Amino acid sequence: MMDTAQQIVTQLAQGDFAAVEQCLADNIKPFLPIGKLQATWQGLEQQVGAFQKQGKTSAVQTQHGLVQVVTCAFERASLDVNVVLNGAGEIIDLTITPVGTVEQQANATYEPPSYVQSERFQEHEMQIGHGIWVLPGTLSIPQSDGPFAAVLLVHGSGTNDRDETIPPNKPFRDLAWGLASQSIAVLRYDKRTKVYAASLDRDTLTVKQEVIDDALEAVALLRDRPEIDPQHIFVLGHSLGGYLAPRLGAADPEIRGLIILAGCARPLEDLILDQMTYVLSLSMPDPVARQQQLAVLKKQVELVKDPNRLPTAAATDLPLNVPAAYWLDLNAYQPEKVAQTLKQPMLFLQGEGDYQVTQEDFQIWQDALGGRGDVQFHMYPALSHLFMPIEGGQKATPATYNVAGHVAEEVVNEIGSWIKRH
Repeated sequence: MMDTAQQIVTQLAQGDFAAVEQCLADNIKPFLPIGKLQATWQGLEQQVGAFQKQGKTSAVQTQHGLVQVVTCAFERASLDVNVVLNGAGEIIDLTITPVGTVEQQANATYEPPSYVQSERFQEHEMQIGHGIWVLPGTLSIPQSDGPFAAVLLVHGSGTNDRDETIPPNKPFRDLAWGLASQSIAVLRYDKRTKVYAASLDRDTLTVKQEVIDDALEAVALLRDRPEIDPQHIFVLGHSLGGYLAPRLGAADPEIRGLIILAGCARPLEDLILDQMTYVLSLSMPDPVARQQQLAVLKKQVELVKDPNRLPTAAATDLPLNVPAAYWLDLNAYQPEKVAQTLKQPMLFLQGEGDYQVTQEDFQIWQDALGGRGDVQFHMYPALSHLFMPIEGGQKATPATYNVAGHVAEEVVNEIGSWIKRH
């Protein structure tokens, strides 16, 4: 496997991004299309100079699998290219980090934030759903007398685990333990795209299979638990989960309320274009090269919006290599319009420093729902997409995610008090 990792680095260094893309497992191809591979590598070389040579290769065991770490020398810095392969030799994770990062993260243990009082709750392993898509999860139950209000945590995009782990951070564990410390039960679970990545049909996958079905099963599970007050079950959606929260509220009107953390309100393809424009402005200083890269993505976005061409479009011609079925399912979805039809109270939280979901989305929600007394909005200065403080600046960058932190206590407290008021 080390030979494979070294070969992948050689292909990146030689600009053979198509060969690297061919090695990607199906479940991560949407997140590492050839254009993103090229932009990332070329942007990296513009920052640290041209690739020089490969150094040592080591294997590091982490919770996500065995990582092959290839240390590479560039003109002005050394960096680690980290490759995780599945049993078939396909790439299931590919990252570039400062030297030693993976080893440090592997040796690091989760330290709960100060607002967690672990003696105030217990955790129980759960199974969500039935049949072929059963998912493992964790229910955090307060130690005091119930029945308790409960909240279900619904992940953002990608193959997330129950903690929504983005090394070295675990925002969903922060939220679960923080809220359980306030006598609120919390259910979180591993996402279907993580547990069943190998058996999902990518060409027909929609958010119904990725998110909606399992979240509704999880709500039903909470209702059947004797420790839970079935009249006080809330759904908290983060990022993609927040975007889809109105669909969950519409599908199950008995959900008591919706909590939307950094939920986008614009079409996903527009969001992706804005994100890439910002990221490339950081990693690709050459405006000509940047515009060439964005021109490709803009054509893909136009294709998503074309009702005549989208149904027969190949995934390779669409943003992030995501198949047409996924885009077709979302094309008619306007989350703020669906939210206007709901009777449930809602809480919207947004980090001002978030570059993935921005104040533009927050404003759309406010324009649509601001007149309702049962809908609250809170904007937090200098918090990222993970609702963690941003080091050294007011706006996050991709590197922000590599900085260890915790969900801000004020965010956890606001969610907890809002649940108790409803």
